[in-house]
Amino acid sequence: MAERLEDRNVLDIVPLIAPRAVKSAQPLSEAAAALVLEARRGIRDVLHGRDRRRLLVVVGPCSIHDAEAAYEYARRLRPVADALRDDLLVVMRTYFEKPRTTVGWKGLVNDPHLDGSCDLEAGLQLARTILCTINDLGVPCGSEVLDPITPQYISDLLSWASIGARTIESQTHRELASGLSMPIGFKNSTDGGLQVALQAMISARHPHTFLGINDAGVTAMIKTQGNPDRHLVLRGGVRGPNHTAADVARATELVAAEGVARAIMVDCSHDNSGKDHTRQGAVCRDVLVQLRTGRGALMGLLLESNLHPGKQVWDPGAALAYGVSITDACMGWNETEPLLYEIAEAVRTGCAAA
Repeated sequence: MAERLEDRNVLDIVPLIAPRAVKSAQPLSEAAAALVLEARRGIRDVLHGRDRRRLLVVVGPCSIHDAEAAYEYARRLRPVADALRDDLLVVMRTYFEKPRTTVGWKGLVNDPHLDGSCDLEAGLQLARTILCTINDLGVPCGSEVLDPITPQYISDLLSWASIGARTIESQTHRELASGLSMPIGFKNSTDGGLQVALQAMISARHPHTFLGINDAGVTAMIKTQGNPDRHLVLRGGVRGPNHTAADVARATELVAAEGVARAIMVDCSHDNSGKDHTRQGAVCRDVLVQLRTGRGALMGLLLESNLHPGKQVWDPGAALAYGVSITDACMGWNETEPLLYEIAEAVRTGCAAA
């Protein structure tokens, strides 16, 4: 047989259901649409200094692998978010895609059955189901944008999104961010450098033209006008954490020319905590000291939290403990709930001191 010119290493090409069909089967409710728009407006107000009081807190599982556990988490989060709404704008982490340095479970969209079968169509539909349900529970959602096609299926359900440390240098992701409808957080790179995140912020506020798909699933030319609602996410790096007052001041100076009044979010997990979930609270409290003495450009915190603390090992088809992460280790709800009240108290103290 003659050597193939194309698809030499491709086993199969399987057409997927179009975004329009998935949205039609699982439409956004009026209440959920209103919640998404309200949360996006609230985050923009925080970013641009129209809301000087509230702090954005993005909190929830490192990644979602169990819909029922995600719904339980949302049901627990809702009354706390409502009680603290004057001080905090709470968004739940609803992450469905996980970037991998080598290999591993790549998230619910890629492998919803947790067995290595990689049923992408079922994953996209399940991700939308979960987002519809959580929004209908009254909890806004946020997620990392990894695959450039996935937003066509779920972006109408997201109030906030991020570009991760492993994709921050990607032209594709910068262009994608320029056209997304929600505020976007740009993480510093895995080495801790901020310059690439700044470059991503600059790129994303400009218009772009690039290849993508439309809601019918047809390859299309996408033209964007640029996204004005961007901020940095300090997540530490291989050289250590970057959540201190000096780090925040340095980041604030770096992005000053972008004209975003409050442009700094601190990720209390990842390299800021040394990837130790038991240290997230300490990182958070260090930032709260900064809030109590003057908020400056701080606009938010990011916490990895699940129903139960720690993480468990995923193997295809293996039985899993309920409410425990299969990716990064998370703090448990019993630690998270009082910490949210502590964050709100710090916000009130900072406002009184201002």
